[in-house]
Amino acid sequence: MVAPTPSSPPQSSNLGIDLKHLKTISALAEQGSLAGAALSLNLTQSALSHQLKELETRLNLELFLRKSRPLVLTAAGQHLLALARQVLPALAQTERQLVALHSGEAGRLHLALDCHSCIQWLLPLLPDFRRQWPGVDLEVESVPGFDAISALLGGQLDLLLTSDVQARGDLHFEPLFAFDLTLVMAPDHPLCQQRRIAPDDLRPEVLLVYPVERARMDVFSRFLQPAGVEPARCKPVDNTSVMLQMAAAGLGLAALPRWASEEFVRQGLLEARPLGEGIRRHMYGAVRAADKDQACLQSLFERIRTRMAAQ
Repeated sequence: MVAPTPSSPPQSSNLGIDLKHLKTISALAEQGSLAGAALSLNLTQSALSHQLKELETRLNLELFLRKSRPLVLTAAGQHLLALARQVLPALAQTERQLVALHSGEAGRLHLALDCHSCIQWLLPLLPDFRRQWPGVDLEVESVPGFDAISALLGGQLDLLLTSDVQARGDLHFEPLFAFDLTLVMAPDHPLCQQRRIAPDDLRPEVLLVYPVERARMDVFSRFLQPAGVEPARCKPVDNTSVMLQMAAAGLGLAALPRWASEEFVRQGLLEARPLGEGIRRHMYGAVRAADKDQACLQSLFERIRTRMAAQ
């Protein structure tokens, strides 16, 4: 038997083929009977028959041959089955990918640091993180030479570790930990005799600094400039380890987060003193607001908090 020629061809805009129809035709082909298809779809046979009859009426075409054992699809049914075999696997794969992205089990995490010395505590965290999230493609950008906020909003970055917060609704700044800025110097430097460092103490000194604009350096924006003080000389150094070694050799002083110098201080290679009454900053994880609850991000945030709480 062939499918009857429709008295008037159905209009494609009115066919109304839904995913449930594709699932039904797929189940019919797999099970070979209405009863088997209904069972696999968790429907009653009556409900399935009604659904099929409704679709056949809409299409003005029969989809399977009645009273055939096993069930035989008509040409129209075969066309729908071919569509189902394209759409349903693609849909299932996309659903799995979206679930994995939501849970953080897969995807990309492109991370940037707005802080030269952050790499010191971040890198030791990453092996365990990668073992927990093997499906996440992790990439780390150390002190990007581009507008990191724009890259974050544009999707080129997924996470920015920064101490600068911007009030805007499309970004979320996750609080991670607080840290203190200290001045480090060789153990025989005269300023080691002082409990705290005043801005005027730096007038005759060589200050070792990162090669970035002064507005981004707390020692200038929060300590020296408000007091109208300029050090005798600023020497750019682009590597924290080199900066620490230069300070230990008496080649200058450096204002750094406490974590950056703690090992040198512990070994007696450097001394650290607070700047004024203390300069306390906070580290944040900046992410797109829509992504803030992703499991892999929250996992990394928790690792950072745990590690830095012990500092």
